[in-house]
Amino acid sequence: MADILYVALGDNVKNSKSILIWALQNSGGKKICIIHINQPATVIPLMGAKFPASSMKEKELRAYREIERQNKQKILDEYCRICGKMGVRPEVIHADMYCIEMGIVEQISQHGIRKLVMGAAADKHYSKKMTDLKSKKAIYVRLRAPRSCCIQFICKGYLINTREGILDEADVEVRSSQNTKSESSDHFTVQCGGQNLGASPCNSGQVSIRGESITEFSSLDGTEDPSTPWRRSDALGDPDGCVESSTRSWGSDSQSAGNLHHPSSPSVLDGSIDDTLYAKLEQAMAEAANARREVFQEAERCGKAKKDAIEAMRRAKVSESLYAEEVKQRKETQEDLAQEQEEHQKVINQLNQVIEELQNALDKQSSHERQIAESDEMVKGLELRIASAMELLQTYKQERDEFQEERDIAQKEAEELRIKLGEASSTKTPQFFSELSFSEIEGATQNLDPSLKIGEGRHGSIYKGLLRQTQVAIKLLHHQNLKDPSGLQHEVDTLRKLRHPNLVTLIGFCEEAQALIYEYLPNGTLEDRLCCKDNTPPLSWQTRICIAIDLCSALIFLHSYTPVSILHGDLTPAKVLLDANFTSKLSDFGNRPAPSHDQSLKDNNITLCWRTELKGSTFAYLDPEFLLTGELTLKSDVYSFGIILLQLLTGRPPLGIRKEVQFALDAGKFKALLDPLAGDWPFEQAEQLADLALRCCEMYRTNRPDLMSDVWTVLEPMRVSYEVSYPSQLSYEEHSEPPSYFLCPIYQEVMHNPHVAADGFTYELKALREWFDGGHTTSPMTNLKLEHCNLLPNHALRSAIQEWQQRH
Repeated sequence: MADILYVALGDNVKNSKSILIWALQNSGGKKICIIHINQPATVIPLMGAKFPASSMKEKELRAYREIERQNKQKILDEYCRICGKMGVRPEVIHADMYCIEMGIVEQISQHGIRKLVMGAAADKHYSKKMTDLKSKKAIYVRLRAPRSCCIQFICKGYLINTREGILDEADVEVRSSQNTKSESSDHFTVQCGGQNLGASPCNSGQVSIRGESITEFSSLDGTEDPSTPWRRSDALGDPDGCVESSTRSWGSDSQSAGNLHHPSSPSVLDGSIDDTLYAKLEQAMAEAANARREVFQEAERCGKAKKDAIEAMRRAKVSESLYAEEVKQRKETQEDLAQEQEEHQKVINQLNQVIEELQNALDKQSSHERQIAESDEMVKGLELRIASAMELLQTYKQERDEFQEERDIAQKEAEELRIKLGEASSTKTPQFFSELSFSEIEGATQNLDPSLKIGEGRHGSIYKGLLRQTQVAIKLLHHQNLKDPSGLQHEVDTLRKLRHPNLVTLIGFCEEAQALIYEYLPNGTLEDRLCCKDNTPPLSWQTRICIAIDLCSALIFLHSYTPVSILHGDLTPAKVLLDANFTSKLSDFGNRPAPSHDQSLKDNNITLCWRTELKGSTFAYLDPEFLLTGELTLKSDVYSFGIILLQLLTGRPPLGIRKEVQFALDAGKFKALLDPLAGDWPFEQAEQLADLALRCCEMYRTNRPDLMSDVWTVLEPMRVSYEVSYPSQLSYEEHSEPPSYFLCPIYQEVMHNPHVAADGFTYELKALREWFDGGHTTSPMTNLKLEHCNLLPNHALRSAIQEWQQRH
């Protein structure tokens, strides 16, 4: 067994692979024998549960054991494949035991194994400082295995620990043949051992005398096994150093050591062999024993020398490999060093460059510091000038406020005088109109906060603001569009006189900021609502019909205005605003400073309050004849109204909508063209509206209908019809709340006679008189002392309240 290297391997091929490879590399040309101990499962997994093996049926248990056997065979095949890759054909010993470590010890004893390789611990426990065993199995085998076995413990391809084997003294056999008087000659086989001698007769007439070492077969705690007083020990075999293992038991009738000195043949007993021959025999036996011992020791030394030579060769190869690796690493280190030196030189160059740039920066810093000092002096001078200018501006503002106060008082006195004289306000006399300061505009818009901007166009930006506890829309005109201030004032004077439920109300003007203040309409433009901007709900068909009726009413009012008709000239859905109740109001009057002097407009007695340039978004709404002649008439607004009416019906973009609707009507497919988001349109009325819209969109002005006599006569009956049929849809305003600025801050009721106090807030006249009669001289809203107790009627707000009350 000394020519075979045994390797104990487990079930995990990945963890045991390094042990097998180490054994193959360090076998020294010996045969390889793999030992595998299979541990049968005591618990059998079945249908998601685990059952004890003892409770399983024999058939099921046998089937599971067959699966275990196949798995074990796959593991052994994998180990053999690894050996085959390295040119080795291994032998395999496998056994089934419930304790793996006891199985390894049993195999060592059973096969007389003299050299074994096994694992010291799992690879994950390996460290360079590891010198002792960590596996419980390895520790058990080291303690319990026969001492004659040399065991090497491996972890992650490294030799961790070696338990050297202890060899017994050589068994020496001396055969001697003598002539005896018996029928057959007796042969003796003598083994010279240690402390005890024993003899046992053989069937062939041979007697074996073996020396046994009792301590070798005692248990690990130093006691002998009483059932086997004599057990074989490991003995030396042939002179070549091969070790023979056998198991032999001696019976109770074994001969004692003293029987050796008594002759077993009649010739010896009769004194046929003299004492000299007996002495020579003893001497020959002693010399033979010494020779065998020397041969064994020499064989042991040769084996050790051979092992040392192999180890030296291995170390030489390792040293050679390490040297080559060191040379390679040294070369790489030199290359890295050269590269680092080059980079170091680059860093030095960059550092020099940075130092130079830093010096330049310091020079520039000194120059900048001088410039900053000069700038600080200039700033101080400018601050003094600004402070002086602010004082002057404050003085001007105070004077302006005084002038405004005097003007308000004068207006109040004039109003009272007109009342006394019985004069009635006419359209030529403007109703109350607030002229605001720039500071009020800044306060209302929080210093023109960009987050309050709700729109921007070619002519100005629109901000949402809070002015005197009222939400308003403030339009700041671009300065490049203000070519004629007198024309702008004329336009403001014109717009302030216009009062209609479907026109956006102008409630103030700031000449200093060139700003127009309108009522705020929360539902945005018709264009945004048709596109459902910001995920707003679509307009119902009832609401769309009402919007068309309101828009027609506003155009009729403008076209029939006296003394001069007013032409919008740029009518689009973006110019139609919707209040909280979805009532439509026409906007954007007055970005041209003066009435047009176009001859065609003069002849028609028309005031042009909007004159647009050609733009992609408004091109589809322009009168086709305007594109040819450059002239606008009242029929131009009729064309734009027709396009908007088609959009209300279909919800489609304006470009090409006229031809699309005409084709659908001719083909009888108009119902499919109606906007489904508006709900279930009444088809007859929708078809009637489409025909009316197409007439408004005629190419020639002379073919277009008149708003009052033709269009209104179609739309007005629809309003009456739907108010009766769908009161919940068309009269929802009846249940709506009044705007907050219609409420008196004191009474919290809709005002009937609103008046403006010195604090700028509007109150019910009766509430203010009761406030003053109670001895109060402070503002009900700010609690600050009022400069005076004069009150001015707010005609614009009163008119708006009356219009709201008429609709509700």
